Amino acid sequence: NISTATVDDRRREYLSAQAQMQGATAALTTASLNMEFTEIKAPLSGRIDRRLVSVGNLVQPDSTLLTTIVTRDPIDFYFDVDERLYFSYARDAKERGGSMQEGAGGLDVVVRVADRAEAVFKGKLDFAENRIDNATGTMRVRARFPNADGILQPGMFGRINVPGSLPHSGVLVPDEAIGADQDRRIVFLVDEAGMVSAKPVRTGPLLDGYRVIRGGLTGDETIIVNGLMHARPGTKVKVEMVTLPPRAETARLQQ
Repeated sequence: NISTATVDDRRREYLSAQAQMQGATAALTTASLNMEFTEIKAPLSGRIDRRLVSVGNLVQPDSTLLTTIVTRDPIDFYFDVDERLYFSYARDAKERGGSMQEGAGGLDVVVRVADRAEAVFKGKLDFAENRIDNATGTMRVRARFPNADGILQPGMFGRINVPGSLPHSGVLVPDEAIGADQDRRIVFLVDEAGMVSAKPVRTGPLLDGYRVIRGGLTGDETIIVNGLMHARPGTKVKVEMVTLPPRAETARLQQ
C-alpha cells in the first residue's frame, strides 16, 4: 500500500515535470522563432544589390537599410503622356478587345535602348494611372517587358514606340533614298527608259532604317538608293537593280 503522503508527493513531482516540459517547449519555440529571424526572405524575386552593413554593425528595426532588391523579369518602363495620347492609346486598346487597366491585354509596344539597332524589345502597354496630373496635364503609364535574359536593367532610358493604328500595308523606302529640295522631301525615280525624275513625297516615321512614305509613291516605282548626289532630273542613267535587305520588323508606330 502507498500512503496518502506518497501519492501527494508523486502528484507534485508529476505536475512539476509537466511544468518543466511546458517551459522547455516554450523555450524551444522561442529559439526556433529567433532562428527564423536570422534569415530575411525577400517578398519578391529579383536581383539583390551589395550589402550595406557588415558583421558587427549595429542595426535598428525599420531604419537600417541592409540592401536593395529589384525585379527584372518582367521589367517595367514608366513614362508620361498627355491627354491626347492617352485617349488614343485607350481607343486603340479597346479596338483590340483590351483596355489600359492592369491585366486587360493592353497594347503591343516596342522599346529601343542605346543606339544599337538590335537593342529592341517587345512588350505590352498595360497600365495607366487613374487620373490626369492637373499640374502637368499628363498621365503616367506603364509598359511591361519580358526580360528572362536580364539585358534590360532598372534605371535604363529607352524610346517607346506605340502602335497608332491597326495593322495596314504601307510604302517603305531606305532613309538614304530620301533627298531634300528646299523645304520638300523628294525621291529620284527612274522610268523604263532610264530617265531620272524627282518626285515629292510626304514622309512619316523612321523604322529600322526605312522611312514610311505617307504620300507620293504607290510602291511600284523604281527609285535611286545610292548616288543621290550624282542624280539629276532629266538625265539618263544605267540602272543596276538590287534587292533591299529585310528589316527586323515593320512595326506600327504612333503617328
